[in-house]
Amino acid sequence: MFNTIVRKHLILPVLLLLASCGANPVVVDESQKNQSVAGGNPKITSVPDNSPDNYVLGQGDQISIFVFDEPDLTLDARVSASGFINYSYLGNIQVVNKTPLQLEEHIADLLRNGYLVNPSVNVSVTKFRPFYIGGEVRSPGSYPYQPGLTLERAIALAGGLSDRASERRMFVARAGSDSSQQKISLGDAVGPGDTITVQEGFF
Repeated sequence: MFNTIVRKHLILPVLLLLASCGANPVVVDESQKNQSVAGGNPKITSVPDNSPDNYVLGQGDQISIFVFDEPDLTLDARVSASGFINYSYLGNIQVVNKTPLQLEEHIADLLRNGYLVNPSVNVSVTKFRPFYIGGEVRSPGSYPYQPGLTLERAIALAGGLSDRASERRMFVARAGSDSSQQKISLGDAVGPGDTITVQEGFF
């Protein structure tokens, strides 16, 4: 009898609590998701998409164009400052700001217009345009971009941090962006053409 009474007294508060949760669901303020714990402003760094399929071609990239069963249409070229390449039969073709897949489709469409019935085109990047890293690293300079590149990997390519470097004072100027330098962390993505600066720490 005593155990029955105790169970009733325990169950009633639980039922009341569940009812109150159902009546007042918790609403998450989306505007607060990106704020820091300390209540600072949201981080506004624009992070590039490092997926190889979404790589956007730009000045300095070296590409290979292969058309199946058409050796005369095979070409290795470097994207010029104008953003164009000169391609057999087709003249100047704009390359910059296209992904390799988009360029494949563009060339195939041009070849269908009076040249080939059903062209099979493949475009690959043979050498990526570089990113730049300077400041407190052991070997500052430019290095070829690699898909999936992070700041940590970029620093490793530059020989690692110097003894005076600060992991809290790292900045990036994104290629093609008019914004000023933004803070970047070791796990953040680095894009082709980005300029990284590692500043000295205060000891």
